[in-house]
Amino acid sequence: MKIGKRYAETAKLVDKTKEYTPEEAIAIAKKGATVKFDETVELHLRMGLDPRNSAHQVRGIALLPFGLGKQVKVLVFAQGEAAKTAEAGGADFVGADELVKKIEEGWTEFDVAIATPDMMSKVGKLGKVLGRKGLMPNPKSGTVVNPNDLPRVLQDARKGRVEFKLDRTAIIHVVVGKASFEPEKLMGNLASIIEAIVKARPSGAKGQYVRSAFLTTTMGPSVKLDLKPTLALTSS
Repeated sequence: MKIGKRYAETAKLVDKTKEYTPEEAIAIAKKGATVKFDETVELHLRMGLDPRNSAHQVRGIALLPFGLGKQVKVLVFAQGEAAKTAEAGGADFVGADELVKKIEEGWTEFDVAIATPDMMSKVGKLGKVLGRKGLMPNPKSGTVVNPNDLPRVLQDARKGRVEFKLDRTAIIHVVVGKASFEPEKLMGNLASIIEAIVKARPSGAKGQYVRSAFLTTTMGPSVKLDLKPTLALTSS
């Protein structure tokens, strides 16, 4: 595969034989983000888990203290008083049957979908549309909530809420923020993600939980993280 001149230059920033501390990796990622748009910073973790084993499934959410670097559009499937609560809480889109129909027709211009339990019988048929985009409300990811919890969940979604889960190749991909963020903000978001994933370790997991970790940007090279200081990060 032919490598562009820009990528070749940024790749020189990384010593492939070295493992970097989170602080060093963030500095390299920021320095290597040289394209005209604001690149996304991502964390990729290779897990010591078997995706085929139900006892090894990892799924959860992490609240990013410094957000995602963009305005998050939140949709809520609700009706009656719950719909009024969602509207008062600042949801961008609120509705029931009309929203289900609109999404069935292909509309997905939102970043987070939340539903009250009574709506799931209607929302369930949207699995093929929302599931592919990672937008399907799910109790395990905290997006199927009782009406009384809507204000809190909406506030969390606005701040910057990312979902993580083990994929079929035993890797977890999570957005950390934008390359334009100050290093301290990327560190804060990274710490929250690491802490959430460590806490989500399934009881059935044996041996090494995280085998390797990399930080990368949209158009930049991957930077291998030193696991010891990385897994020691906490959001406190």
